[in-house]
Amino acid sequence: VQLQASGGGLVHAGDSLRLSCVASGRSFSNNVIGWFRQAPGKERELVAVIRGPSSLTMYGASVKGRFMISRDNAKNTLYLQMNNLKPEDTAVYYCAASDRQHVIVSQARDEEIYDYWGQGTQVTVSS
Repeated sequence: VQLQASGGGLVHAGDSLRLSCVASGRSFSNNVIGWFRQAPGKERELVAVIRGPSSLTMYGASVKGRFMISRDNAKNTLYLQMNNLKPEDTAVYYCAASDRQHVIVSQARDEEIYDYWGQGTQVTVSS
């Protein structure tokens, strides 16, 4: 099983980017899957997650209203649309997938429940 993230880059504040994460080796259409990020000197944090077959979504407080997570089950691909980017969004972004299909909100934030991780894609936002 592999997760391949792409779409990062260098942008200006206020710009938009869309990250993609292609899963190969199995389908995650009914699983918990999401995006995390890690900025230099900081711990990795949840950005957004789809909590299983119901497709309920949840977002980190700092990105809510600006980012949108979605998935295309036919393409086995996860997306993160990032709008109105800010310098504080600068980080390496990782996609992650769990073997679980149902988690409560507090569990979704726990990195331990994610079994597969992509290699990360760098997003840099200049002011």
